[in-house]
Amino acid sequence: MYTLIRSIGILVDFIEILIIVRIFINIFRVPMDNLFGKILFELTEPILSPARTLLDKLGLGRGFIDFSPWVAIILLRIFYSLIIRTLGW
Repeated sequence: MYTLIRSIGILVDFIEILIIVRIFINIFRVPMDNLFGKILFELTEPILSPARTLLDKLGLGRGFIDFSPWVAIILLRIFYSLIIRTLGW
């Protein structure tokens, strides 16, 4: 059981790191048309797209700053906490 929880924790941490890298790439306007950018987009977009949709439904998706990465990280942490509690840790 510990191995499963730890594996999920590593996956969540890895996804968070990818999201943070994508944030910095967007801040510094690095082109994402290379292989690394395409892989980063493919790995993070399934997480960020629902966060953007949620912000749009709440009326918070319009603005200069994109808060969807931070919402996605918070939702990942909540998801991980629920898994830990469900599995009895």
